[in-house]
Amino acid sequence: MPGTTLSPWTMSYFAAACIFLVVGQGAMVAGYGYPFAAVEAPGTLAVVHVVAIGWLGLLMAGALLQFVPVLVAAPLRGGRLAPPALALLIPGLLLLVGGFAALGGAEGVSPAMLPSGALLLAMGFGLVIIMLATTLLMVRPLPLPARFVAVGLGALIAAVLAGAAFTLVLSGTVTNYAAIALLLNGVPLHAALGLGGWLTLTAIGVSYRLLPMFMLAPDDTRAISRLVWWTGAAALAIVVAGIVLIAVDSDGIKGARSVATFLAVSAAVLYSADVLRLFRERRRKIVELNIRASYAAFAALFASVVMFALPITRAAAGEGAAALVYLFVFGWLTGLGLAQLYKIIPFLTWLECYGPVLGRSAVPRVQDLVEEKRASIWFFVYYLAVIAATLSLFAESPAAFRVATLAQLCATVGLMVELVRARMLSYVAAPLRLPAGAPRPHLFLPISRPQE
Repeated sequence: MPGTTLSPWTMSYFAAACIFLVVGQGAMVAGYGYPFAAVEAPGTLAVVHVVAIGWLGLLMAGALLQFVPVLVAAPLRGGRLAPPALALLIPGLLLLVGGFAALGGAEGVSPAMLPSGALLLAMGFGLVIIMLATTLLMVRPLPLPARFVAVGLGALIAAVLAGAAFTLVLSGTVTNYAAIALLLNGVPLHAALGLGGWLTLTAIGVSYRLLPMFMLAPDDTRAISRLVWWTGAAALAIVVAGIVLIAVDSDGIKGARSVATFLAVSAAVLYSADVLRLFRERRRKIVELNIRASYAAFAALFASVVMFALPITRAAAGEGAAALVYLFVFGWLTGLGLAQLYKIIPFLTWLECYGPVLGRSAVPRVQDLVEEKRASIWFFVYYLAVIAATLSLFAESPAAFRVATLAQLCATVGLMVELVRARMLSYVAAPLRLPAGAPRPHLFLPISRPQE
């Protein structure tokens, strides 16, 4: 990817996302949400949205601002929309959380904050979609990784619209029968659109570009990769159809869910097999920490999806299969996100700082910006804590869950300290740290004007 244009606001999205991850995990350690309250309790909903929108949503949006142009070999369109999008998303999420707090009886807030927050979130994600969709539309035919992203954006639109409908009912603004039915029966589909469609399909698409690049593996499109896309897209289409069936009071929703589940499991199994193929065919025999740390994330994806498809494990996982959802969110999505941030942030920092002087001064390697031995300990603790937290949910032990999430929070903070140190060039030897003409990178704000 050398020579690519840097997205100046990607680091700002990453910084905000990391803050929300710490807040979300801290809330769980403090006893907010499930298993200290019911799955449908306002506190649980607040924590879920802090993690899903604040952490994963902002992380994915920031990453796509940088990598969608790489996927299609074309410049990002409308890059000036990145800061206003972020400026809408953060207060939108805060309003949403305030609305959930009002439903839980908190003083000084109002349920009317829910639709207001949903409006700001819709506007913010709308700007992100405009930037990414217009960039994707510049290329025909779309490469396979970009097609995953396109489907993911479609899922994001559907998830935002469904969520906005929920806020109208919860705030008492709308009392329409179809909207109420959607709230009562459509929450799992809303979650599937966000976690399975927007976040997972998009992550799969980006991984099809990044994994071959980082492992020096063949990046040619295989039949199994296309099949992952087809099964994933078909499952998503059925989920969207299921929302329509709920709104029109149809009895076909149960059958639609069964078919969507089968297709989603098939996509996960096929993708896992494809990742194993990439690993076997890699030319880089000793891979870096971001790849090694991703192995556990891929295992969490496979385990959580397969166990969700089995009635016995799904029933044992608690309300709404909470244990499996936790493993999916923190083992797969968060684990993969943290692992790839460990490579992406040093890589972009290296390009930003040393790209302008490359060939004119001696510069460090990308690997010199990080200390893998220290970070590997934090990744080990993180995944071990995720496993312990998942098992504690199966065992219905809130006390054990709190201890496990505390360890998980400590590991997360430790990894973020490592990312900050990479951004500050702390591990680079002094003679190479800032050669003449190399700009010192800011922690999370751009040092140059955003591109058009």
